[in-house]
Amino acid sequence: MKKLLIVPSIILNCLLAACSTDQPFVRTGADQMDLYLPLLEGKHFALVANHTSVVGGRHLVDTLLSRGIEKEQIMKVFAPEHGFRGNRAAGIEIEDGTDAATGIPVASLYGAHKKPEPAELSGIDIIIFDLQDVGVRFYTYISTLHYVMEACAENGIPLLVLDRPNPNGGYVDGPVLQKAYTSFVGMDPIPVVYGLTIGELAGMINGEGWLNDGLRCDLTVIPCDGYRHGDHYSLPVNPSPNLSSDQAVSLYPSTCFFEGTVISEGRGTSMPFVIFGHPELPGDFSFTPETIPGVASNPKFEGEVCHGTNLSDYTPEEGWTRIHLEWLLEAYRVFPRKEDFFTSYFDTLAGTDDLRIQVEAGWDESQIRASWQSGLDRYKITRKKYLIYGEKE
Repeated sequence: MKKLLIVPSIILNCLLAACSTDQPFVRTGADQMDLYLPLLEGKHFALVANHTSVVGGRHLVDTLLSRGIEKEQIMKVFAPEHGFRGNRAAGIEIEDGTDAATGIPVASLYGAHKKPEPAELSGIDIIIFDLQDVGVRFYTYISTLHYVMEACAENGIPLLVLDRPNPNGGYVDGPVLQKAYTSFVGMDPIPVVYGLTIGELAGMINGEGWLNDGLRCDLTVIPCDGYRHGDHYSLPVNPSPNLSSDQAVSLYPSTCFFEGTVISEGRGTSMPFVIFGHPELPGDFSFTPETIPGVASNPKFEGEVCHGTNLSDYTPEEGWTRIHLEWLLEAYRVFPRKEDFFTSYFDTLAGTDDLRIQVEAGWDESQIRASWQSGLDRYKITRKKYLIYGEKE
């Protein structure tokens, strides 16, 4: 009798993506264990990891244990926003604890503090960083990277970054962060869409002296194999609970701006960042946000019918090559109470107050985009110094 082969969905997703005509086969840094296992021999280490830290559909921690790493070598796991297992809604504090599957201690980097403290690093010889980024400045995994690099530099601990493709890596766009608006959703002077993998960004943070007191981290990056900027890359694992599709990941640089407004960005539905609306907006499309455990806690307009726009079928003719401001501008234009449209969080997200001021003044998209150009030109010159991967022609 033939045995039925059951393929886990995460592996099936990887296989389907690899077989698509526009996505080449890519090996992530974590996949290439022969390149970094020798660096861990006889070492006690910590991981910065979550549910996206997978090798062939299996969590990196479990994979390391199966490849001869002793459990005692793994001192702890540092968990970013959304937690080690990725089951916490955005903005919910993560507590210290123990991973139920392995018994390894878990230390939160999204709670009482966001930077590893010296006491937490005692006895650690090296830290491994493996998170799936989405290439957008206000996605907090890169802020965790900045703080981990800083802690490593201050405590003399090498950092090993296992690189992963950037699904929004084919373009650079948006306002460059102004120092006055530095926050956990914007740590470094980069544009909203910065066109680097997390390994390349680590090199930039180091090389440009952006760590505290200009410190440099002892950094090693295990690069991806088969990746180029601009290649389509379908994420095999949702990077966070509210980025639950490739469409959401592609739209996120544009629709996340609604988080700094009174408009719902779709949290509390099955299509966050793919839909947006408000009880007072016009539109035939409607949705009703609700609390979803582990995904959305007390979303905007919980239990209220919102009217707005569904972008689930939207595909730009030129491809995903820029931030789309038309939805923000149109929502502002038709919203009846313009003085209430923006919240104080908008400038923090944008990394500047210029964008809000321009929208309020009635600037069109071409005028706003022109105001970004000089900052983007300077950034692109800097970016070239840290590229590990080529660009898709």
